[in-house]
Amino acid sequence: MKTIVINADPKIKQEIGKLLKSAGEGAESVGSEVEYFDLYKIDMRGCMICSICKKKNKESFKCYWKDDLSPIIEKILNADTLLIGSQIFFNEPTSHYRALVERLIYCIVSYDRNYYYKGKVNVGIFYSVISPKKHFKKNVRPNLKSTEDLFKMLNGEVKVYESYKGMTSKKKTEDEIKEKEKEFEMDLKNAYEIGAELAKE
Repeated sequence: MKTIVINADPKIKQEIGKLLKSAGEGAESVGSEVEYFDLYKIDMRGCMICSICKKKNKESFKCYWKDDLSPIIEKILNADTLLIGSQIFFNEPTSHYRALVERLIYCIVSYDRNYYYKGKVNVGIFYSVISPKKHFKKNVRPNLKSTEDLFKMLNGEVKVYESYKGMTSKKKTEDEIKEKEKEFEMDLKNAYEIGAELAKE
């Protein structure tokens, strides 16, 4: 079994990085080989719509653009599980998250309706949310579903988890800070369990 962990957050060592580390440890606990990538450390861009992936052998399912992201996409498509995370920025995941989704999905869709990607990759998506939960659920969550649904084209289970650890500019009391820390400990535990569950299928 193989699990690819993608940190699409520029703050590599903060909430998303910690959640993904815990999720990756969960995958390892059920015997999956785990490989980590930080998108903000590599040379990459969004899909150039060069369409080379449409001209090559359809069974290859790979991105042919020459940068650091193409081999990572190939690893994802040959894995059993993908764990990916991003903070929510202007009501959307980061630009690097969206660039990966563009490239990943475009290279597996076919203009020939009789041919589709046959692999199966389970996907765990983790968000770090700064806005109040009520606002997120009402105004942000509906906007995320279309991108989340694209991951279903990988033919596996898709699980989404939201963490509200991020602090706003509003000054917090010591008790509020402790409560946030307690909540985040539960987030880490849940991320671990999601990683294990998706990787063992």
